[in-house]
Amino acid sequence: MADGVKGIGKFFRDVVQEMKRVSWPTRKELTRYTLVVLGTVLFITVFFAIVDFGISTLVRELLG
Repeated sequence: MADGVKGIGKFFRDVVQEMKRVSWPTRKELTRYTLVVLGTVLFITVFFAIVDFGISTLVRELLG
């Protein structure tokens, strides 16, 4: 059991060490990335809404 506890401790020390190596984005970069993601989600939402509307209209016309 002591080996398991030591293993967990080593794991968390390694996590802290790796987090220090991470290259974190600046506030400006983070804002830009967030806007890109939101813009992409908005574009895809509108695209699929239009496609859905078109397909539902086509099916409605075919079924009469």
